[in-house]
Amino acid sequence: MTYCLGIKVKEGLLAIADTRITSGTDTTVKKKITIEQKDNFSLFIMTSGLRSVRDKALVYFKELTETTEYNKLYKAVNAFGEQVKRVAQEDKASLEKAGFKFDLNTIIGGQLKDDGEHKLFLLYPEGNWVELGQGAPYVIIGNSGHGKAILNRILDENSSLKLSLKTGFLSFDSTRVSSNNVDFPIDVALYRKDSFHIIEKRYEKKDLEYISTQWAEELKAALGHISEEWMDAAFDKLE
Repeated sequence: MTYCLGIKVKEGLLAIADTRITSGTDTTVKKKITIEQKDNFSLFIMTSGLRSVRDKALVYFKELTETTEYNKLYKAVNAFGEQVKRVAQEDKASLEKAGFKFDLNTIIGGQLKDDGEHKLFLLYPEGNWVELGQGAPYVIIGNSGHGKAILNRILDENSSLKLSLKTGFLSFDSTRVSSNNVDFPIDVALYRKDSFHIIEKRYEKKDLEYISTQWAEELKAALGHISEEWMDAAFDKLE
């Protein structure tokens, strides 16, 4: 399992991905964000699913970007989707025969030269996609059940990138403490609107452990401030 989060706000884009790879009882650390940048061309790709499918599709896609010019992000997303379908044609039958489900969900975000704004897409294993926009400022692939609550309560399109990163980290942290297959280090990619420049930063556990501790203490303190009068009608019956 994995945790990959993409956020789109008016100010720009944010990507967060854990790096834990679990195979049976073995765990390793591998990067899950791929960044492609050149003049007026900035995009990131994150995936959840079979690593072999991801790696092969990325190799095919990188070869395409060396010879083909894409002026809008949706065209690059279409191209990556075609490579996923190409891998399916080559490997799906043998993978399923070996007991593996052909599976690859992908988040692609960025901005190309003729895009009026930055974009964020969710690409399915079948090669079709949806674009994230107003009313849906984020998307998670992988282990998504534990980290949605804070994102739903806090984020909207007017949130700053700083607030997005803070909220996104706490979403990851909620997932981490509830699951043994999501963990540090995490990779963060930030893109500011119209900049055509993505920056990347890796955070180790030691970098952010104090934030996790502070968040747990803040939650306990907040719970202590919640009114208890509404419980009296129920607890009175215990007396």
